[in-house]
Amino acid sequence: MTANRTPVKLAVMNAVHDLSVLVARDEGFFKDEGLNIEFVTTPGMAQVTTSHKVQFDTVFERPLESVYNEGGIDQFRMCEWGIVKRAVEAEASGLRPRKIVSLGASMSTFAIVVSADSNYYEPEMLKGKPIAVTPNNGSHFVTLKMIEGFLGKEHVKVTNAGSMPQRIEALKKGEVAAVSLMEPWISVAEKEGLRILMEAHSTRAEAASDDLDGPTLAAIFRAQTRACAALERDPTPYVHYFINETGGRLEAKEFRHQRLLHAAPQPYTRERWDDTYNWTVGWDMTMSNSSYERIVDNRAFE
Repeated sequence: MTANRTPVKLAVMNAVHDLSVLVARDEGFFKDEGLNIEFVTTPGMAQVTTSHKVQFDTVFERPLESVYNEGGIDQFRMCEWGIVKRAVEAEASGLRPRKIVSLGASMSTFAIVVSADSNYYEPEMLKGKPIAVTPNNGSHFVTLKMIEGFLGKEHVKVTNAGSMPQRIEALKKGEVAAVSLMEPWISVAEKEGLRILMEAHSTRAEAASDDLDGPTLAAIFRAQTRACAALERDPTPYVHYFINETGGRLEAKEFRHQRLLHAAPQPYTRERWDDTYNWTVGWDMTMSNSSYERIVDNRAFE
Protein backbone atom coordinates (compact mmCIF):
# COMPACT_ATOMS: atom_id res chain seq x y z
CA MET A 1 0.00 0.00 0.00
CA THR A 2 1.24 3.52 -0.86
CA ALA A 3 0.18 6.46 1.31
CA ASN A 4 0.51 10.02 -0.01
CA ARG A 5 -0.13 13.01 2.22
CA THR A 6 -0.32 15.62 -0.52
CA PRO A 7 -3.33 14.89 -2.77
CA VAL A 8 -2.57 13.68 -6.26
CA LYS A 9 -4.54 15.85 -8.67
CA LEU A 10 -6.04 13.43 -11.19
CA ALA A 11 -7.82 14.70 -14.31
CA VAL A 12 -11.32 13.52 -15.24
CA MET A 13 -12.79 14.54 -18.59
CA ASN A 14 -14.79 12.36 -21.02
CA ALA A 15 -16.17 9.14 -19.55
CA VAL A 16 -14.96 7.09 -22.51
CA HIS A 17 -11.36 8.04 -21.68
CA ASP A 18 -11.60 8.06 -17.90
CA LEU A 19 -14.04 5.29 -17.03
CA SER A 20 -11.38 3.19 -15.30
CA VAL A 21 -10.56 6.18 -13.08
CA LEU A 22 -14.22 6.82 -12.29
CA VAL A 23 -14.82 3.16 -11.43
CA ALA A 24 -11.69 3.02 -9.26
CA ARG A 25 -12.96 6.10 -7.42
CA ASP A 26 -16.51 4.80 -7.01
CA GLU A 27 -15.46 1.33 -5.85
CA GLY A 28 -12.84 2.60 -3.41
CA PHE A 29 -9.87 1.07 -5.25
CA PHE A 30 -7.75 4.23 -4.88
CA LYS A 31 -8.48 4.30 -1.15
CA ASP A 32 -7.49 0.64 -0.91
CA GLU A 33 -4.08 1.67 -2.24
CA GLY A 34 -3.79 4.35 0.43
CA LEU A 35 -3.99 7.11 -2.16
CA ASN A 36 -5.20 10.61 -1.42
CA ILE A 37 -6.72 11.71 -4.72
CA GLU A 38 -8.22 15.04 -5.75
CA PHE A 39 -10.29 14.62 -8.91
CA VAL A 40 -10.09 17.62 -11.23
CA THR A 41 -12.90 17.79 -13.80
CA THR A 42 -12.33 19.59 -17.10
CA PRO A 43 -14.76 19.94 -20.04
CA GLY A 44 -14.46 17.50 -22.93
CA MET A 45 -15.79 17.21 -26.46
CA ALA A 46 -18.19 14.40 -25.49
CA GLN A 47 -20.14 16.48 -23.00
CA VAL A 48 -23.34 18.16 -24.11
CA THR A 49 -22.56 21.08 -21.77
CA THR A 50 -19.20 21.84 -23.41
CA SER A 51 -19.25 25.23 -25.08
CA HIS A 52 -15.58 25.97 -25.75
CA LYS A 53 -14.15 25.69 -29.25
CA VAL A 54 -10.73 24.23 -29.98
CA GLN A 55 -8.41 25.39 -32.73
CA PHE A 56 -6.07 23.49 -35.03
CA ASP A 57 -3.02 25.65 -34.32
CA THR A 58 -2.64 25.18 -30.56
CA VAL A 59 -3.34 22.55 -27.94
CA PHE A 60 -1.94 24.24 -24.85
CA GLU A 61 -4.74 26.79 -24.48
CA ARG A 62 -7.40 24.11 -24.03
CA PRO A 63 -8.92 23.61 -20.56
CA LEU A 64 -7.09 20.46 -19.48
CA GLU A 65 -3.72 21.64 -20.78
CA SER A 66 -4.14 25.10 -19.25
CA VAL A 67 -4.92 23.65 -15.82
CA TYR A 68 -2.00 21.21 -16.10
CA ASN A 69 0.48 23.91 -17.08
CA GLU A 70 -0.58 25.95 -14.06
CA GLY A 71 0.02 23.01 -11.74
CA GLY A 72 -3.64 22.16 -11.17
CA ILE A 73 -3.33 18.59 -12.53
CA ASP A 74 -0.59 16.01 -11.89
CA GLN A 75 -1.73 13.11 -14.05
CA PHE A 76 -4.06 12.69 -17.04
CA ARG A 77 -4.82 10.50 -20.02
CA MET A 78 -6.02 11.00 -23.58
CA CYS A 79 -5.47 9.48 -27.01
CA GLU A 80 -1.98 8.06 -27.48
CA TRP A 81 -1.05 10.37 -30.38
CA GLY A 82 -2.35 13.41 -28.50
CA ILE A 83 -0.17 12.59 -25.50
CA VAL A 84 2.85 12.13 -27.78
CA LYS A 85 2.21 15.49 -29.44
CA ARG A 86 1.74 17.34 -26.16
CA ALA A 87 4.74 15.77 -24.44
CA VAL A 88 7.06 16.51 -27.37
CA GLU A 89 5.87 20.07 -27.95
CA ALA A 90 5.68 21.01 -24.26
CA GLU A 91 9.34 20.06 -23.88
CA ALA A 92 10.31 22.08 -26.95
CA SER A 93 8.25 25.08 -25.81
CA GLY A 94 9.55 25.19 -22.25
CA LEU A 95 6.15 24.43 -20.74
CA ARG A 96 5.60 22.29 -17.65
CA PRO A 97 7.09 18.89 -18.54
CA ARG A 98 4.93 15.81 -18.90
CA LYS A 99 6.17 12.28 -19.59
CA ILE A 100 4.41 9.28 -21.08
CA VAL A 101 4.23 6.93 -18.11
CA SER A 102 2.02 4.13 -19.41
CA LEU A 103 -0.06 2.75 -22.22
CA GLY A 104 -3.50 3.56 -20.88
CA ALA A 105 -6.45 1.47 -19.75
CA SER A 106 -9.27 2.73 -22.00
CA MET A 107 -9.42 1.82 -25.67
CA SER A 108 -12.12 4.13 -26.94
CA THR A 109 -14.09 3.37 -30.10
CA PHE A 110 -14.29 6.09 -32.73
CA ALA A 111 -16.56 5.97 -35.76
CA ILE A 112 -16.83 7.91 -39.00
CA VAL A 113 -20.54 8.69 -39.40
CA VAL A 114 -22.54 10.03 -42.35
CA SER A 115 -26.18 10.97 -42.75
CA ALA A 116 -28.65 8.23 -43.62
CA ASP A 117 -29.60 9.83 -46.94
CA SER A 118 -26.04 10.56 -48.07
CA ASN A 119 -24.39 9.00 -51.10
CA TYR A 120 -21.33 7.98 -49.07
CA TYR A 121 -21.26 4.21 -48.67
CA GLU A 122 -17.54 3.50 -48.35
CA PRO A 123 -14.46 5.44 -47.19
CA GLU A 124 -13.20 6.08 -50.74
CA MET A 125 -16.28 8.20 -51.37
CA LEU A 126 -15.05 10.75 -48.81
CA LYS A 127 -12.22 11.77 -51.15
CA GLY A 128 -11.76 15.51 -50.69
CA LYS A 129 -14.89 15.74 -48.50
CA PRO A 130 -14.86 17.50 -45.10
CA ILE A 131 -14.86 15.20 -42.06
CA ALA A 132 -15.46 16.97 -38.74
CA VAL A 133 -13.01 16.07 -35.96
CA THR A 134 -11.60 17.53 -32.75
CA PRO A 135 -8.29 19.00 -33.96
CA ASN A 136 -5.24 17.17 -32.61
CA ASN A 137 -7.33 14.92 -30.35
CA GLY A 138 -8.43 11.30 -30.60
CA SER A 139 -11.15 11.78 -33.20
CA HIS A 140 -8.62 13.53 -35.47
CA PHE A 141 -5.86 10.95 -35.15
CA VAL A 142 -8.12 7.89 -35.36
CA THR A 143 -9.93 9.30 -38.40
CA LEU A 144 -6.59 9.55 -40.19
CA LYS A 145 -5.65 6.05 -39.04
CA MET A 146 -8.92 4.61 -40.33
CA ILE A 147 -9.04 6.36 -43.67
CA GLU A 148 -5.38 6.32 -44.74
CA GLY A 149 -5.82 2.78 -46.07
CA PHE A 150 -8.44 4.06 -48.50
CA LEU A 151 -7.31 7.57 -49.49
CA GLY A 152 -4.01 9.28 -50.16
CA LYS A 153 -3.04 12.03 -47.72
CA GLU A 154 -3.72 14.72 -50.29
CA HIS A 155 -7.36 13.59 -50.50
CA VAL A 156 -8.10 13.52 -46.75
CA LYS A 157 -9.88 16.67 -45.60
CA VAL A 158 -10.62 17.24 -41.92
CA THR A 159 -12.38 20.23 -40.42
CA ASN A 160 -13.58 21.58 -37.07
CA ALA A 161 -17.31 21.64 -36.30
CA GLY A 162 -17.17 21.85 -32.50
CA SER A 163 -18.11 19.28 -29.88
CA MET A 164 -19.63 15.87 -30.60
CA PRO A 165 -23.26 17.08 -30.40
CA GLN A 166 -22.38 20.19 -32.42
CA ARG A 167 -20.83 18.16 -35.20
CA ILE A 168 -23.87 15.86 -35.36
CA GLU A 169 -25.99 18.97 -35.95
CA ALA A 170 -23.52 20.15 -38.61
CA LEU A 171 -23.87 16.76 -40.33
CA LYS A 172 -27.66 16.93 -40.27
CA LYS A 173 -27.54 20.43 -41.79
CA GLY A 174 -25.27 19.24 -44.60
CA GLU A 175 -22.36 21.46 -43.51
CA VAL A 176 -19.94 18.50 -43.48
CA ALA A 177 -19.86 15.18 -45.32
CA ALA A 178 -19.01 13.08 -42.27
CA VAL A 179 -18.17 13.34 -38.58
CA SER A 180 -15.88 11.45 -36.25
CA LEU A 181 -17.59 10.43 -33.00
CA MET A 182 -16.87 8.44 -29.86
CA GLU A 183 -19.26 7.03 -27.28
CA PRO A 184 -21.85 7.94 -26.17
CA TRP A 185 -22.33 9.87 -29.40
CA ILE A 186 -21.95 6.85 -31.69
CA SER A 187 -24.94 5.36 -29.89
CA VAL A 188 -26.79 8.67 -30.22
CA ALA A 189 -26.01 8.72 -33.95
CA GLU A 190 -27.38 5.19 -34.37
CA LYS A 191 -30.52 6.05 -32.41
CA GLU A 192 -31.10 9.13 -34.57
CA GLY A 193 -30.76 7.19 -37.82
CA LEU A 194 -27.27 8.18 -38.93
CA ARG A 195 -25.08 5.70 -40.80
CA ILE A 196 -21.85 4.24 -39.36
CA LEU A 197 -19.30 4.09 -42.18
CA MET A 198 -16.40 2.57 -40.23
CA GLU A 199 -15.08 2.37 -36.68
CA ALA A 200 -11.94 1.43 -34.77
CA HIS A 201 -10.50 1.43 -31.28
CA SER A 202 -8.06 4.06 -30.06
CA THR A 203 -5.56 3.37 -27.30
CA ARG A 204 -5.02 5.84 -24.49
CA ALA A 205 -1.69 6.92 -23.09
CA GLU A 206 -1.12 8.10 -19.52
CA ALA A 207 0.92 11.24 -18.85
CA ALA A 208 2.27 12.59 -15.58
CA SER A 209 4.37 15.39 -14.19
CA ASP A 210 7.79 14.72 -12.74
CA ASP A 211 6.28 15.38 -9.29
CA LEU A 212 4.68 11.92 -9.15
CA ASP A 213 7.07 9.15 -8.11
CA GLY A 214 7.04 5.60 -9.43
CA PRO A 215 5.36 3.93 -6.42
CA THR A 216 2.50 6.45 -6.46
CA LEU A 217 1.94 5.93 -10.18
CA ALA A 218 2.11 2.18 -9.69
CA ALA A 219 -0.62 2.41 -7.04
CA ILE A 220 -2.80 4.51 -9.37
CA PHE A 221 -2.37 1.91 -12.11
CA ARG A 222 -3.13 -1.00 -9.75
CA ALA A 223 -6.41 0.70 -8.84
CA GLN A 224 -7.22 1.17 -12.53
CA THR A 225 -6.37 -2.48 -13.19
CA ARG A 226 -8.99 -3.56 -10.65
CA ALA A 227 -11.45 -1.19 -12.31
CA CYS A 228 -10.73 -2.79 -15.70
CA ALA A 229 -11.55 -6.20 -14.23
CA ALA A 230 -14.85 -4.86 -12.87
CA LEU A 231 -15.70 -3.38 -16.27
CA GLU A 232 -14.86 -6.66 -17.98
CA ARG A 233 -17.29 -8.49 -15.69
CA ASP A 234 -20.14 -6.03 -16.17
CA PRO A 235 -19.94 -2.43 -17.42
CA THR A 236 -23.64 -1.69 -17.09
CA PRO A 237 -23.52 -0.22 -13.52
CA TYR A 238 -21.36 2.58 -14.91
CA VAL A 239 -23.27 3.39 -18.11
CA HIS A 240 -24.89 6.36 -16.35
CA TYR A 241 -21.71 8.38 -16.89
CA PHE A 242 -22.26 8.18 -20.64
CA ILE A 243 -25.99 8.83 -20.45
CA ASN A 244 -25.35 11.99 -18.42
CA GLU A 245 -23.00 13.30 -21.11
CA THR A 246 -25.81 13.28 -23.70
CA GLY A 247 -28.15 15.53 -21.73
CA GLY A 248 -31.18 13.27 -22.21
CA ARG A 249 -30.67 12.18 -25.82
CA LEU A 250 -29.97 8.60 -24.85
CA GLU A 251 -31.38 6.05 -22.40
CA ALA A 252 -29.25 3.40 -20.72
CA LYS A 253 -30.83 0.60 -22.78
CA GLU A 254 -29.84 2.42 -25.99
CA PHE A 255 -26.15 2.70 -25.12
CA ARG A 256 -23.91 0.17 -26.90
CA HIS A 257 -21.70 -0.82 -23.97
CA GLN A 258 -20.25 -3.61 -26.13
CA ARG A 259 -17.98 -0.96 -27.65
CA LEU A 260 -16.23 -0.40 -24.30
CA LEU A 261 -12.81 -2.02 -24.06
CA HIS A 262 -10.36 -1.80 -21.16
CA ALA A 263 -7.09 -3.42 -20.15
CA ALA A 264 -4.55 -2.93 -17.37
CA PRO A 265 -2.05 -0.08 -17.91
CA GLN A 266 1.19 -1.35 -19.43
CA PRO A 267 4.74 -0.04 -19.90
CA TYR A 268 5.17 2.19 -22.93
CA THR A 269 7.71 0.35 -25.05
CA ARG A 270 10.36 1.73 -27.38
CA GLU A 271 8.78 -0.10 -30.31
CA ARG A 272 5.42 1.50 -29.51
CA TRP A 273 7.07 4.92 -29.31
CA ASP A 274 8.86 4.47 -32.62
CA ASP A 275 5.69 3.40 -34.44
CA THR A 276 3.42 6.07 -32.94
CA TYR A 277 5.86 8.97 -33.01
CA ASN A 278 7.05 8.33 -36.57
CA TRP A 279 3.44 8.02 -37.78
CA THR A 280 2.51 11.32 -36.10
CA VAL A 281 5.53 13.08 -37.60
CA GLY A 282 4.68 11.54 -40.98
CA TRP A 283 1.30 13.29 -40.91
CA ASP A 284 3.07 16.54 -39.94
CA MET A 285 1.16 16.61 -36.65
CA THR A 286 4.15 17.11 -34.36
CA MET A 287 7.79 18.10 -34.61
CA SER A 288 10.61 15.72 -35.43
CA ASN A 289 13.88 15.12 -33.55
CA SER A 290 12.42 14.01 -30.25
CA SER A 291 13.30 10.69 -28.60
CA TYR A 292 12.02 7.88 -26.43
CA GLU A 293 14.58 8.74 -23.74
CA ARG A 294 13.34 12.32 -23.43
CA ILE A 295 9.59 11.65 -23.48
CA VAL A 296 8.92 8.20 -21.96
CA ASP A 297 9.39 7.23 -18.29
CA ASN A 298 8.16 3.81 -17.19
CA ARG A 299 9.02 4.44 -13.53
CA ALA A 300 5.71 2.94 -12.37
CA PHE A 301 6.84 -0.48 -13.62
CA GLU A 302 10.36 -0.52 -12.20
